[in-house]
Amino acid sequence: MFHRLSLAALFAGAFLTHAACAVETSVNVPVSDLKFSDAGVGPLKVASGFGDLGKGAHGSFVKFPAGYATPLHSHSDDYYGVVISGIVANEPSASAKDRPLPPGSYWFQKGKAAHVTRCISTSECVLFISQKGKFDFVDAH
Repeated sequence: MFHRLSLAALFAGAFLTHAACAVETSVNVPVSDLKFSDAGVGPLKVASGFGDLGKGAHGSFVKFPAGYATPLHSHSDDYYGVVISGIVANEPSASAKDRPLPPGSYWFQKGKAAHVTRCISTSECVLFISQKGKFDFVDAH
C-alpha cells in the first residue's frame, strides 16, 4: 500500500512543479489537516492541495462516495487525475465498460471531452486532480 501511495504522490508531484515555483517555503500538510467541503457536484467533496479551484490553476483532493458515478459531463480545461484510494473508472460514456484504476493509477482527461467518472469500489474513493485552469462541471445532457 505504501508503495502505491508513494508512486501516486511522485506522479502528482510531477504536475505540481508549475505551482511549486510560486511558493517560497516548503509546505507539509498531513491528511488530517485537509478541509473537505462540498464540490457543488452531487455528493462530491473537495479539499485544496494548492491554488484555488474556483479561480485558476489548482491541485485538489476529491472524495467520491462508494458506488457514485457522475453524470456525463466535461470540463473547459484538461486535467490529470491520480487515484489515492479506492478504485476509479473514467470513461467516455455511461455505457462504456469500466477500466478499473486502483490506487497509484492516473489518467489524463482532455478538456471539453465528455466523460463519466465513477468510484467502483465498495469504499470511498479519493483522487488528486491537477488542472491549469479553474474547475468547472459542464453537464453534457
